[in-house]
Amino acid sequence: MSGPLSGLRVIDLTSVVVGPICTRSLADQGAEVIKVEAPGGGDLLRTMAQGSRNPGMSGKFIQFNRNKRSVCLDIKDAEGKAALLALIRSADVFVSNIRPMGLERAGLSWDALRAENPRLIHCSILAFGRGGPYFNRPAYDPIIQSLSGVAGTFHRATGEPRFVPMVMTDHITGLIAAQCIGFALYRRERSGIGEAIEVPMFENLASFVMSEHLGAGTFDPPVGPLGDGRLLSPDYRPVKTKDGYITVGPNTNAQAFGFFDAIGRPELKTDPRFLSAAARTAHAPQYLAIRAAAMAERTTAEWLVILGEKDVPCAAYNSLDDLLDDPHLTATGFFAPEDHPTEGKLRRTAIPNRFSGGMREEALPAPRLGEQSRAVLREIGLDDAAIARMVAAGIVSMPEEVP
Repeated sequence: MSGPLSGLRVIDLTSVVVGPICTRSLADQGAEVIKVEAPGGGDLLRTMAQGSRNPGMSGKFIQFNRNKRSVCLDIKDAEGKAALLALIRSADVFVSNIRPMGLERAGLSWDALRAENPRLIHCSILAFGRGGPYFNRPAYDPIIQSLSGVAGTFHRATGEPRFVPMVMTDHITGLIAAQCIGFALYRRERSGIGEAIEVPMFENLASFVMSEHLGAGTFDPPVGPLGDGRLLSPDYRPVKTKDGYITVGPNTNAQAFGFFDAIGRPELKTDPRFLSAAARTAHAPQYLAIRAAAMAERTTAEWLVILGEKDVPCAAYNSLDDLLDDPHLTATGFFAPEDHPTEGKLRRTAIPNRFSGGMREEALPAPRLGEQSRAVLREIGLDDAAIARMVAAGIVSMPEEVP
């Protein structure tokens, strides 16, 4: 058996990270994903990210676009638009992160496309949901981190607003979009009818932040200040040891009391400030300060052994370089080697989630811009003469060496 989405066709009109992480999730589980890119460079991630051997094939693009085929098509041209609509008629899912008004101008809104394919699942990933003053504004990850309170949590914790140094908003929203597509496909199996999905970045990240930090503000009137004080403490971070850092996370009584025994402070097990999870949360600054002082007395390796024997959750601190040699990731084959046909030897992240019913069998390398243009256009009925005419007119592009 192949992956759970085997036989599903997805038309991917997305770029950068938020859309490609959604469609990569679908592709990794067996869906056929056709990435439609514009002439003149295609997906911005091909060139804006650092690190490449050849133009248009950045390492970051390769990571987000495995298991996809690329068609380079000018959809502003009538013939290019007709080819895209033919692809959509053959598809199960259409995904875009084009702003809603831009989709409408291009004739690719849900109202337009359901006339072409009533069973289509139409997923629009947008910055801001309908009905508010921000609707149809452009935004990237830092804009959403700033608005949604992510940067504000750093301000509370450290005195300075900062961004999480990865495009977290894109990752989260893209994965939620893939989840929503799965929900809609399940309903279509029962109804036979497609539907539109809108997945806004701002609202989803605000939900993440405030589900975590609304806390006492859940009640009307509030019963205390907003924010989880334990998570917003400046001491909520990896702790220094004699030779590096360690992260320790005892939550239950058994774990906390095991931690007190491990650091040679058994008397803390009867301290009223630390007798329960609620008490430890209420006295988080003191609890975290005790943790920091104790960890400084030994090396990271020593603490991992001592705390491990007490079944206290703990882990070494990994830098980005350390991750490449992490023993668990190495043992599970997380960094999978690949011989890319044009980019040479690569390492890329493996698919972390497993299905006992079967996984995707054929792994496709990240495509060059327009690499499968000819093959895909043939599949929708265009002959070589029509394709050659479109190439000559600049409507279709493909690498020169593709026959």
